[in-house]
Amino acid sequence: MNILLIPGLWLDGDSWGDVIPPLEAAGHTVHPMTLPGMESVASDRSAIGLRDHVNAVIERVDAIGAPVVLVGHSGGGAIIHAVVDARPESVTRAIYVDSQPIGHGGLINDELPVEGGEIPLPDWSVFEEPDLVDLTDELREHFRQIAIPSPKGVAFDKQVLSDPRRYDVPITVICCEFHPDQLQGWIDAGYADELKAITTVETVYLPTGHWPQFTKPAELAQTILAALAT
Repeated sequence: MNILLIPGLWLDGDSWGDVIPPLEAAGHTVHPMTLPGMESVASDRSAIGLRDHVNAVIERVDAIGAPVVLVGHSGGGAIIHAVVDARPESVTRAIYVDSQPIGHGGLINDELPVEGGEIPLPDWSVFEEPDLVDLTDELREHFRQIAIPSPKGVAFDKQVLSDPRRYDVPITVICCEFHPDQLQGWIDAGYADELKAITTVETVYLPTGHWPQFTKPAELAQTILAALAT
């Protein structure tokens, strides 16, 4: 199976480095993606928006020309959901890593601090404690060294969706900083209507912080493999 790995804010395709080997060892072809403007700190990302990232993944899906599985971490979940909307016939499963589908008109996060038209990795104090579980001082330093500012538009632009066939694509939500019971509570309270509309939803608990590709990469890889087997 072709597996596309879509990183969240501040990260490029290399951030999946410790997750990839177990997936390849299981016989899958893995495509970790570095999205437009995220090639380096020096890249020009001033005109890049959410749809540019979505279109880059759509282009890769079309180039592969075979069924794919999409894995999106954090803000990457919004991206893969838009790709499912654009190519529902090409996606066999979408996997949301500490994330969930964002519906039409939603956005990733318009409260993050912006500097010079882009969003650098903020101070750790900006994040909540559940985000930072298992993120040791060493991992925090590593993260900060590899972090690339994200385009403002990616986080602030509104999601655009149009094809109801997206609801027929099975999904798995890997819950890390929140428990599946909390997710169900959000659905019941009307805060996750897009998720509620999807026909087949599997939830899995991988207890750690918001960046399991750093804190529990082996466990994350095994969780992805288990999702592919469902």
